[in-house]
Amino acid sequence: MEILFAVLIAALTAAGIYLCCLRQVFPVVLGLSLLSYATNLFLFVAGRLTVGAPPVWAEGVTRFADPLPQALVLTAIVIAFGMTALLVVLAIRARFESGVERSDVPAVTDRVEVER
Repeated sequence: MEILFAVLIAALTAAGIYLCCLRQVFPVVLGLSLLSYATNLFLFVAGRLTVGAPPVWAEGVTRFADPLPQALVLTAIVIAFGMTALLVVLAIRARFESGVERSDVPAVTDRVEVER
């Protein structure tokens, strides 16, 4: 099971880095989302996978799951969703302001240069 999760984390990370290297805005946003999913999965797996164990210690139970990685992942999911929403709004705004969807093209502005 650990090998499956390691391969999945590696695939998500590789796809995220590849998409972040593209020069268009929305694939970069998608790549950052994939990187956050890979990080969340890594945090979840770092808490050791325990099958059939209760999440909190109880009387007579010798083996229980660690609730800290679960809480960290839940918090990270909420933060990643908020940041993705913000990035999408900023990308849409930049697209309409500049007229270009590529991230390597300087924005066209209507500034008037003041002569010195």
